[in-house]
Amino acid sequence: MKRADANPGTVFFFDVDNTLLDNDRVAEDLKRYLTNKVGEASGQRYWDIFEQLRTELGYAGYLGALQRYRVERPRDPKLLAVSHFMINYPFANRLFPESLDAVEYARQLGRPVILSDGDVVFQPRKVDRSGLYEVFEGQVLIYIHKELELDDAEAKYPATRYVMVDDKVRILAAIKKYWGARVTTVFPRQGHYAMDTELVAQYPKPDITLERIGQLQKYSLEQILAAAGN
Repeated sequence: MKRADANPGTVFFFDVDNTLLDNDRVAEDLKRYLTNKVGEASGQRYWDIFEQLRTELGYAGYLGALQRYRVERPRDPKLLAVSHFMINYPFANRLFPESLDAVEYARQLGRPVILSDGDVVFQPRKVDRSGLYEVFEGQVLIYIHKELELDDAEAKYPATRYVMVDDKVRILAAIKKYWGARVTTVFPRQGHYAMDTELVAQYPKPDITLERIGQLQKYSLEQILAAAGN
């Protein structure tokens, strides 16, 4: 399909963590690095702070947790090494197989845009270091709670129809409630949230379920849009 044949009335919104990028592996690498640098007990303290901060803010604040951790250990020089590890992490190595192919396929059908949650420093850094900023040609939206900012997303990217690709059924359900049949919710079963069967069962079934992000390429635009009414 040529670019000229794409439907300009359709915007494909893509989440980042565990949708395009294997964030579970990033967290595993960080846990391993923390343990090696500061020891198991201190490393666990960081993750306790991390979970506390996520409860407070509603998103994963890796750098915020490190800053709060530093308040407890202001003289620990190893924290600088941990910061360097986070900021310079090779995120491009953690993109899911065929994730970029899925984005390019979406570009043939409409307009691909990143719609993500996160802090104002680390999440944009992740998008940039992974190469996604360039792939999406700078079309990136990052909110604290994206499901609460859909009016702004729509104002910035007006379209007749939307497609939301996200690994969290909670987010997909909220977006479906807001846009109704105007949006097709696509659920790639990747990452620990998507594999939590009890959690998934608490929400309505997404319009399309993929075993991996690359399977998006198996659906025509007509099939994707038709699924929104099911």
